[in-house]
Amino acid sequence: MHPKALLDACAELVRLTLLFEHPADSVVSRFFRDHRNLGPRERATLAETTYNVLRQKLRFEYLARSGSGPRERRLAILGFHGPRDFVKSALTDQERNWLDTCDAVTDADLMEPHRHNLPEWLAGPLKAQLPEDFWSLAASLNQGAPLDLRVNALADKRDQVQKELKAAGIKSEPTPYSPWGLRVDSKPALTKLDAFTRGAIEVQDEGSQLLALLLDAHRGEMVVDFCAGAGGKTLAIGASMRNTGRLYAFDTSGHRLDALKPRLARSGLSNVHPAAIAHERDDRIKRLAGKIDRVLVDAPCSGLGTLRRNPDLKWRQSPKAIDELVQKQTAILQSAARLLKPGGRLVYATCSVLPQENEGIADAFSAANPDFIPLAASPTLSQLKVAGAEALCSGEGGLYLRLWPHQHATDGFFAAVWTRKA
Repeated sequence: MHPKALLDACAELVRLTLLFEHPADSVVSRFFRDHRNLGPRERATLAETTYNVLRQKLRFEYLARSGSGPRERRLAILGFHGPRDFVKSALTDQERNWLDTCDAVTDADLMEPHRHNLPEWLAGPLKAQLPEDFWSLAASLNQGAPLDLRVNALADKRDQVQKELKAAGIKSEPTPYSPWGLRVDSKPALTKLDAFTRGAIEVQDEGSQLLALLLDAHRGEMVVDFCAGAGGKTLAIGASMRNTGRLYAFDTSGHRLDALKPRLARSGLSNVHPAAIAHERDDRIKRLAGKIDRVLVDAPCSGLGTLRRNPDLKWRQSPKAIDELVQKQTAILQSAARLLKPGGRLVYATCSVLPQENEGIADAFSAANPDFIPLAASPTLSQLKVAGAEALCSGEGGLYLRLWPHQHATDGFFAAVWTRKA
């Protein structure tokens, strides 16, 4: 595609994304469906340009003020993913001079919001939590995430799959914490690989893998993934159960559970039972009360721990939305806890970095439910042979799992664990 046409397409995709009417990944996917003539390189340029703009929106909007022409074009120029000479070939002399001036601006020339590119309602709590690491965290959130894979331990071994990927020209490294994970720096087409089609690998962030590991589901148990979504953690749990027992995958969205079906078929698991529920007090839940050995509540959350992958969330979320989520999380955790039998394990998790969705929920649950005994995450992970478990946890005695992108190279995750008194 000619540079001018490609830049015009980038500007249009940026415009559509910045309407914030739909999640950015949905907007990008729809744009590609509507423009099927685009090749792989053009798609990569369009997607990465759009995500660059979302990641550095405040900085680019500030710099764009000195330019001319449509706003979305100026933003697309600043965030263009590719050689500067390429995009400059699509510009006027005036635009080239303007871009050179913008590229010469350093962080020292900018105000704080234009450097961290976070809304103030989010930047404040993060500074309070990590006063010494805030800028490292902000920088990490403005970078893309690596691609993590989970090897299906039911039928394959990580080292063998790594060799298989290498033979296909895909370099990977074992993840440092999860015993199931491989990390790939590139973004290869996985769906055509035999390892993918036979269910040997699934795309899953290492942090998400650790949540499934923390549940520590055993052979023959009755287990519930309470907010299963598309089932990434469900599949990891089912494999750790060695395809025995009974694993319920509950979610209020039948559409999300539909996405689990092809993944489940590839996985080779037969112990998973997906079921759509109307709400957390559904009759299906009542019938299982007090009968379940392990319950994972990966609660609906702000998703702000995934900003490396979903940078639009910081512009689409709001303090009011967070308050509403906290109420929902509290209700879901309380209902899910009723499923557990005496001696069973309960794990509450989010992919948020905000304390009101994490420690706030866990502390309130512990105070309201004295029959649930907090179980420290750090020694629990150490017993599961997770290397460096102490560095993954926060709170007294490593009470909570607390993962940060800048420290652990995972998405931002939180988890709390309890056992029910026997």
